[in-house]
Amino acid sequence: MQVFFRTGLEKEIEYNEGMDEKRKVILGLGNLLQKDEGFGIQAINMLAEELSTAEKESFELVDGGVLGLNLLPLVDECSHLLVLDAIDADQPPGTVIELDGPEIPLYADIKLSEHQIGFQEVLGLSMLRGHLPEHLHLIGVQPEDISTGLSLSPAVQAVLDKVIGRVRRVLRSW
Repeated sequence: MQVFFRTGLEKEIEYNEGMDEKRKVILGLGNLLQKDEGFGIQAINMLAEELSTAEKESFELVDGGVLGLNLLPLVDECSHLLVLDAIDADQPPGTVIELDGPEIPLYADIKLSEHQIGFQEVLGLSMLRGHLPEHLHLIGVQPEDISTGLSLSPAVQAVLDKVIGRVRRVLRSW
């Protein structure tokens, strides 16, 4: 079975059930219409400009937006998954949060509706299906402002270069 969807980077992503080769993905999450909530997408766009050709050939850059459960097939197909997202960790705005593998919570609080499924639940479902990526890493930033708007707050914008450096460090370690 093949499924396609368009990302914000205007690239078609193809899912192939039963793939032999696992994917290596850098996944940006968030909503570009809510300022700092769009951090993961802004970071993916910056990586698209700054990564070398060799780095881009080794890893797929995917704008996951707010696709939620629709990202499950992608997660299931990954051997390496680096997630970039805005993370509310009750830290000062602009704080970079980095979690590796088992440190990443796979489920959030109890949900009352299937419409409340977030990316943590996608990771939990992937684990239950026996497909959680062997190499899983999360780099997030504490948002300052998630009101309606297209630009990042100054606190989050100021740490984008630091995040790109951390992404490169993770990619080298993989």
